[in-house]
Amino acid sequence: MSLNSTPSADRVHIGIFGRRNAGKSSIINAITGQNLAIVSDVLGTTTDPVPKAMELLPLGPVVIIDTPGLDDIGELGELRVKKAYQILNKTDIAVLVIDASLGMTPEDLSILKKIQDKKIPYVVVKNKSDLCSSAENGAVCPNLDSMPDASFHIDASNSIEVSTVTGYHVHELKELIASQAPKEDQDKYLVRDLLNPNDFVVLVVPIDSAAPKGRLILPQQQTIRDVLEAGAISIVTRDTELKETLSSLGKKPRLVITDSQAFAKVSADTPEDIPLTSFSILLSRYKGNLKLQVEGAQMLDKLEDGDKILVCEGCTHHRQCDDIGTVKLPRWIRQHTGNKDLHFEFTSGTEFPVDLSPYKLIIHCGGCTLNEREMQYRLKCAEDQGVPITNYGTAIAHLKGVLERSLIPVRRSLE
Repeated sequence: MSLNSTPSADRVHIGIFGRRNAGKSSIINAITGQNLAIVSDVLGTTTDPVPKAMELLPLGPVVIIDTPGLDDIGELGELRVKKAYQILNKTDIAVLVIDASLGMTPEDLSILKKIQDKKIPYVVVKNKSDLCSSAENGAVCPNLDSMPDASFHIDASNSIEVSTVTGYHVHELKELIASQAPKEDQDKYLVRDLLNPNDFVVLVVPIDSAAPKGRLILPQQQTIRDVLEAGAISIVTRDTELKETLSSLGKKPRLVITDSQAFAKVSADTPEDIPLTSFSILLSRYKGNLKLQVEGAQMLDKLEDGDKILVCEGCTHHRQCDDIGTVKLPRWIRQHTGNKDLHFEFTSGTEFPVDLSPYKLIIHCGGCTLNEREMQYRLKCAEDQGVPITNYGTAIAHLKGVLERSLIPVRRSLE
C-alpha cells in the first residue's frame, strides 16, 4: 500500500443492500460514474460482498460494498444472504435499493429493521423510477410511504427516487449519501494529542522473520503520519539499536512507542522517566475500548486447564514461522500460566463468531485494517456475552509485567 493512499479502515464504508435485480449494481455504477459492478438481468449476479475503495465526491475516500441479493434462495443463497447481513457490522452508511415498480418487500423490511436497530445512517433508494408516475411516463407504482408494517417509517429526508436509465436524481443521491456521513470526532487522535510541536518520538520497529519485506506495517505508517500532524519528530529504530538511539538524541523524547512483541526488551532499555507505550495500545484507545481491554487482560491470570482462547486478527496476512498471533502469543500465555492445558482457536479477516460463549478469553489484534464500527461491534459482542476481551499489545504488556507502565501515557483514556 502506498503511503499516499487512505487505508481502507479510515474510509467511510458504504454498504449497498437490496433484493436481486433491484438495481444495486446499476446504482453503484451510476454514483461512481464507472462500470465497477457487473449489471445483468440474470438473478444473483453478485454472489459475494465486493468492496471497492475509491473517491466519491462530495464525500471523499470511501469503500463501496456491493452485496448479494437479500431474496437469494437455496442453501447457497442462504449463505450469501448471511454474508450480506454481516456487512452491516462494518457499514457506516447503508444504502437500501428497492425496485420502485414492486414496492417494499419483506426482505427490504427485514434489513431495514436491522439497519435501524444498529443505528446506522441510511438512505432508501427507490430505483427504476422511470417506470413510475412520479418520474416520466405516468405508470402507477406502489406508494412506498405506506409501509406494510406500521412500526416502519421512511422519512422523506433520507429517501429518494432514482432512475439509472435516465440519470434522474443520480447527483442528488450522491449528495444525500454524503449528508449521512458520520461526523468526525475532532478530539480523537492516534497519538498527536499526547505530543507538542518539536517533541521527539521514538518508534521501535523490530525487523525479524515476521516483518513484511520492504515496508512498514499499517499501524507504524499511521503513527508516523499522526506524529507529523502534531509537528513532532519521528525517530524510527530497531529494538537492537534503541539504547544507542536514546543516548545519542541530545534531549529526552516525549514518548517511546514499540511494537508489542518487543515490549520486554524495550522496557528494559528505556529509562523509567521516559513514557512508553505500544502501537496496539494506541489503536485500542483510538478505535476500540481501552478500559474494557485492560480489564480483559486480567483474565490471563485466571486461566485453567481446558480453557479455550480465541485469537482474532482483522487482516489475512501470510503467516510466518514465528507468527505473533498463532505462535508467540500462545507460547507466552502457556509460559505465564505454568504450561496449563489451554486450547487456542484462530480467526482472521471478516470472520468473527456470533456465539462467543465457548471462550474464556478473546485476544484481538489492534484492528488497523478494520473500521471503527466493526471493531466496536466485536468488542460489544464480547461485552454483551460476558466474555473478557483484550488486544495483543495490552495482553503482551501484561504478560511481560509492563502493563502499568505502558498505560501511563494514555491514563486519561481509562478515567
